[in-house]
Amino acid sequence: MDFAAALQSRVSRVEAGIDRLLPPASEPSSRLHGAMRYSMQAGGKRLRPVLVLAACELFESAPRADPLPAAVAVECVHTYSLVHDDLPCMDDDSLRRGRPTAHVAYDEATALLAGDALLTHAFAILSGSYSGDSALAASLVAELAEAAGSRRLIGGQMEDLLAERIPGATPETLRFIHLNKTAAMIEASLAMGGRCGGAPAASVEALRASGRELGLAFQIVDDILDATADTATLGKTAGKDAKAGKATYVSLHGLDAARRIARESSDAAIAGLRRLPGDTGFLAALAESLVNRTH
Repeated sequence: MDFAAALQSRVSRVEAGIDRLLPPASEPSSRLHGAMRYSMQAGGKRLRPVLVLAACELFESAPRADPLPAAVAVECVHTYSLVHDDLPCMDDDSLRRGRPTAHVAYDEATALLAGDALLTHAFAILSGSYSGDSALAASLVAELAEAAGSRRLIGGQMEDLLAERIPGATPETLRFIHLNKTAAMIEASLAMGGRCGGAPAASVEALRASGRELGLAFQIVDDILDATADTATLGKTAGKDAKAGKATYVSLHGLDAARRIARESSDAAIAGLRRLPGDTGFLAALAESLVNRTH
């Protein structure tokens, strides 16, 4: 398998889906829709939507539905979270995906509303694209809503902010932050892809379990890169975790231990993926690439 070509094929499919499923920038309110597209079409790894597509492909002998709308919905939620994360009241960052953040390119109020609109639009995509299969639509909405809600993504973000202000975060607190702020959406991406593929409940749970380990590994590597890479390579401001006094796997465990924990979680994710039916080669290679990435 040519992994790079296989990845690019799926990323290109996602990019086309984003262009098709987002409101045109020319449509009223044009400034808002332009800001939504600015943030969504800034590039990036497209990890989460690619995971949706790849998980569905494991069950391609009898797919239940096209996973592309679900993939775009996931990316809408992920991008909204980045837009809000970069705001001055949160991480106050000026660079994302190699270019000015939304509140710098537009203004703070427009960025806030663009994030709100992307979150809302994600569920409009799901409810509209899968209206012919109400059970599937309901399960996809529930999966994404749970991952993005106060008990997972937003709750993890809240604890992350608190950990900057209250010194002495414990390893248990840090694990909670990573499992929810980051891993929740990766779990949901794999589970939603499985649902679109018609996966049985046991396989959906196995996908979710692998996503949990993969998400943990992904965020630990992010912590490592923030401490070791430069801004140009990352496409976002490097070294901001230490500057903010943020609790990370590097600050709590040290660089070598963080690398070891990331490797262990990645290995667990890959082992879980390989036990699934279908051709798991691409998903396993993708998981391996994430723990070895440089940006």
